Amino acid sequence: MSFIVIIPARYESTRLPGKPLKDIAGATMIQRVWQQASKSSASRVIIATDDERIRQVAKEFGAEVCMTRGDHVSGTDRLQEVAQTLELDDEQLVVNVQGDEPLIPPAVIDQVADNLAVHAVAGVSTLSEPINDIEAFDDPNVVKVVANAAGMANYFSRASIPWPRADDQAQSRVIPSEQFPMRHIGIYAYRVSQLNAFVRWPVAPTEQAESLEQLRFLWNGVAIHVENAVEKVPAGIDTEKDLAAISALFE
Repeated sequence: MSFIVIIPARYESTRLPGKPLKDIAGATMIQRVWQQASKSSASRVIIATDDERIRQVAKEFGAEVCMTRGDHVSGTDRLQEVAQTLELDDEQLVVNVQGDEPLIPPAVIDQVADNLAVHAVAGVSTLSEPINDIEAFDDPNVVKVVANAAGMANYFSRASIPWPRADDQAQSRVIPSEQFPMRHIGIYAYRVSQLNAFVRWPVAPTEQAESLEQLRFLWNGVAIHVENAVEKVPAGIDTEKDLAAISALFE
């Protein structure tokens, strides 16, 4: 099973401008992510960017870089442009690794690619982990996913799903251990054919309401495989505080 990793990297960031080039213990964030992705079984690891500064730094540490347009509204759109530029086959598997996760375990990159390879009915695969505290369950920034018995996603939401309807559970605000809700982990594997379809579809009503682009696939009938990650996936970097904490770990 052969797959390619693409790491979208934008210079602009509302909360942390220039994020991909921030220093983490002597190496840029984008280099740290690329190093982790390069430890996976991917046949190629490509950095996709619209910024010359990122391109130059990436070339200096030996990465393959694909320049993209600057008007993409999502990382999925940027991935599709890379697939088109490289003339990738429709059945090629592509894994989207976020450019702000310098501690992404290589094992979960392999996992999400393997899962898509063995589930022919799915056009996309992703990962999850149990939510075991009520604050995360209530937090709209924590995306939840509900999957069926076959491991295919029913829905993704910022809302608290599945909601415990029983009065005692709702009032106690305790999550029963036998039915942990699941947090979505934002790593994806795609078949290139689905990336090509994604950019042709209009924004789905559910996608617009939740601001979750994966809902466009579900709206259009594409199955998304979901499985618990084989390793803990540390949070990405969004703020200076996050950056300081990750830098301290590396040092």
